[in-house]
Amino acid sequence: MASFFSRKPDLAIDFGTANLRVIRRDEGVVFDEPSLCCFSKSGVAPGLIAAGMNAQAMVDRTTGNLEVKRPLRRGVLQDIDSARELLRYAVPKALGRKRSGPVRAVIGVPADATMAERSALLTAARDAGIGSVRLVAEPFAAAIGAGLPVSAATGTMLVECGAGTTEVAVLSLGGICLTRSVRIGGASLDQAIADSLHFRHKFLIGDMTAERVKQDYVAQRQTRPGAAGTMAVKGRSLTSGMPTTIDISLKELDTVVGRHVGEIVEVVLDVLGGTSPELSQDIHNHGIVLTGGSAVVPLIRSMIENATGLRVMAADTPAQCVPNGLHQMLLH
Repeated sequence: MASFFSRKPDLAIDFGTANLRVIRRDEGVVFDEPSLCCFSKSGVAPGLIAAGMNAQAMVDRTTGNLEVKRPLRRGVLQDIDSARELLRYAVPKALGRKRSGPVRAVIGVPADATMAERSALLTAARDAGIGSVRLVAEPFAAAIGAGLPVSAATGTMLVECGAGTTEVAVLSLGGICLTRSVRIGGASLDQAIADSLHFRHKFLIGDMTAERVKQDYVAQRQTRPGAAGTMAVKGRSLTSGMPTTIDISLKELDTVVGRHVGEIVEVVLDVLGGTSPELSQDIHNHGIVLTGGSAVVPLIRSMIENATGLRVMAADTPAQCVPNGLHQMLLH
């Protein structure tokens, strides 16, 4: 790390589809807010109205001259302007003091991000005033944060379940041996739930409501796995045009989640099929580790176990594995 920068980096940044986290060497995570910006569309150029937590309150509530944007979609940068503004908002709050020189930072990116995607993120960071940037593969950071033996001569398999992308990686001897990803995650599951309500029940819900439905479903399935039951969901009926509440069965949501997890299982099988025999033996001995905020989604663990015959376990505090790993990189 020290060889890349003239001095050690000041910050590490976990720039996720759902949240932006900024980590300081001496304090750990000092900024954790939604990856959202709200812009005014009046005038020649869009003007920033709010970012982070303040912008989240505006989702699905904006007037015609306001627009809420996510800088990232499916794990990669889609809007350089909103990424720049979000970093300009977050970095000074994280530093908490006036700087005399440029900021040096480590930023996590998907392992399979293209050169164009990496270049766009570097441009946004430098436009935001970050002078020196190093990009680090998020599955590698997640493995460090989960306490896995990434430097040992043994194979470790990890499934990083993020909001925008799910990455499957095999690591050994301090590097990634094999990785595959699917550009789905917690955010696409939210959309799948909203789409199911739309098509099956002629019922509309917004992004924030879809996320709450997912969170409530996860909570119920953690305490009552496989049990029958319903959940009350508030939204707007397309039949009457009126706001109303409907009851959705947990079994129906099981089906939606099962289709979502099925795509992840296919990627896991693909990676296992391309893994060398010695690494495969290590994975057979040690199992597969789930990290990321979406690791708590029901069916991920059981469906991967059923498809592979391998033991699958979630890391402690899986949502914090990437920021914890980035923090460890700052310390060494």
